[in-house]
Amino acid sequence: MGETEKRIETHRIRCLSKLKMFLLAITCAYVSKTLSGSYMNSMLTQIERQFNIPTSLVGFINGSFEIGNLLLIIFVSYFGTKLHRPIMIGVGCVVMGLGCFLQSLPHFLMDRYEYESTVSVSGNLSSNSFLCMENGTQIFKPTEDPSECVKEVKSLMWVYVLVGNIIRGIGETPIMPLGISYIEDFAKSENSPLYIGFIETGAIVGPLIGLSLASFCANVYVDTGSVNTDDLTITPTDTRWVGAWWFGFLVCAGVNVLTAIPFFVLPKTLPKEGLEDIAEIVKNDKEEKQSEVRKKRAGITKDFLPFMKSLMCNPVYMLFILISVLQFNAFVNMISFMPKYLEQHYGKSASDAIFLIGIYNLPPICIGYIVGGLIMKKFKITVIQAAHIGCWLSLIEYLLYFLCFLMICDNSSVAGITTSYERVQQDLHVGNVILADCNMDCNCPTKIWDPVCGNDGLSYMSACLAGCETSSGTGINMVFQNCSCIQTPGNSSAVLGLCDKGQDCSMMLQYFLILSVVSSFIYSLSAIPGYMVLLRCIKPEEKSLGVGLHAFCTRVLAGIPAPIYFGALVDSTCLHWGTLKCGESGACRIYDSTNFRYIYLGLPAALRGSSYIPAFLILLILRKHRLPEKNSSSETMLEAKFTGKENEGKEMDQNSKVMNDDELKTKL
Repeated sequence: MGETEKRIETHRIRCLSKLKMFLLAITCAYVSKTLSGSYMNSMLTQIERQFNIPTSLVGFINGSFEIGNLLLIIFVSYFGTKLHRPIMIGVGCVVMGLGCFLQSLPHFLMDRYEYESTVSVSGNLSSNSFLCMENGTQIFKPTEDPSECVKEVKSLMWVYVLVGNIIRGIGETPIMPLGISYIEDFAKSENSPLYIGFIETGAIVGPLIGLSLASFCANVYVDTGSVNTDDLTITPTDTRWVGAWWFGFLVCAGVNVLTAIPFFVLPKTLPKEGLEDIAEIVKNDKEEKQSEVRKKRAGITKDFLPFMKSLMCNPVYMLFILISVLQFNAFVNMISFMPKYLEQHYGKSASDAIFLIGIYNLPPICIGYIVGGLIMKKFKITVIQAAHIGCWLSLIEYLLYFLCFLMICDNSSVAGITTSYERVQQDLHVGNVILADCNMDCNCPTKIWDPVCGNDGLSYMSACLAGCETSSGTGINMVFQNCSCIQTPGNSSAVLGLCDKGQDCSMMLQYFLILSVVSSFIYSLSAIPGYMVLLRCIKPEEKSLGVGLHAFCTRVLAGIPAPIYFGALVDSTCLHWGTLKCGESGACRIYDSTNFRYIYLGLPAALRGSSYIPAFLILLILRKHRLPEKNSSSETMLEAKFTGKENEGKEMDQNSKVMNDDELKTKL
């Protein structure tokens, strides 16, 4: 008998270690997939400028990840439970690595990046031909000769990024549904929330690394090593700057491939965590064998449609999907365009914006996930309690969110676009008045964006439009003098770049970031209880399919369309578009920050507000079906109401009272 107990204990420890090994591996997979995703989101503005495409097209490229994901999500979620789940996850990680590598390829197939400028970094600057010269000629006028305007190969190179993102989405498909269902199947029910909390923490560590990598890459010039950066006339704060976006994708590719290795040595199934006596082990083995026989007899596709019908008729599950779609529409937009918002509204560089997002937002989210999982484990939270916790915490965070509308900065003062040359605020909807009396005879280009900051605190589209006649220095250190449009006593001068937004705007940014810390923590605290409502309101055999269908709906109705329509709305606030050498429009250079703020903050507020209608309906449904909770069987019966197995739940409760130890021994 001693040998039998020893064998059982050894068996239990071995299985437990394999479950912990899978937990570590799936957490690393979450780190790698979210590392790639956060890096992609952070590089959207760099990709927009590199390929000179509008924000709506960038939104489509970003949403293409969801297209790849939804191609397989339903079938992977259902058929994945019949196959070897760890191996499928490993293959997915390898495919993600391939997609990231493909996204970096355009850099190696394209010529060097050329930004629009009135100042030549390699020409003879002593001629001052780019300054205000009466009766001069525009040597930098965009060419209109058809023979010179042959469509460049790089104009379609963004397709590589699009296809690579689709492939990355295909590879990511099995990780979430199969990983979560594997943990749910083989972990104790009271440990499951804590394990999922650890996994979701990995999903925060990944973005933290990804944002750090993105911040570094955005601060390094795209063609560093092949150009002399001392000759550049732009800095990372300039809207024409493009960072080394391609380097991070190569790093992500390597990390994804390395993450795949452990999954190829993990078993297909494990005994349920916590089985400590021979009776339960034998019973579990017998049930598994019987289950496998039933699956083989029934066939692999027989239950698919019944499972789908059962999920569609589950009111709590369908309302939860509606909530997720509305909330995802809001958060996809906010996360995808947050770097651009910080750049345009608060005047930060892409590198600084990405770094601030990582430092202020991710640590509180990580802590919130862990605390939420610990609360669920410590107090053994029921479905009803979890629903209330998730709903009310989310509502508190939503109300705090409205304080963001008070943290505003004014538009950048650019003569001829947002203000007149006399420093009078002008109507942004009546069209720009680029030329004035002070630069009318300078023969300046009116479309090229090469801003300078005058010592009067006003920005101008170019040194020529500022009326500057002389210059000194080279590269970013150039200084322009004798500027007729700059109205200051004494010598008027200007330097390259837009003027700083001032100390008041910096303070508003600090308030915005502090509020985001509090909001991120409160919302993430509600995430685990909310997710457990989803997992516990569906049948165990439908869990993998239910999680996959939930992911499918959020991708189709939120992940794909949200960046596209939101990008189009952001484009509508553009005040000045960049100009390519053939005169076509490039990426936007400056936005109306007031309208941008209304869209960036207002639309998510409306979407999230509407999501609380189905949330309160779920609470009403749970309250209607609430039962006296004398013991754990009441929780089982409550779940049975939502899964359509109320009678089975009653029988299970009765059988648990009849079964005793003697009968168990007889069965053995």
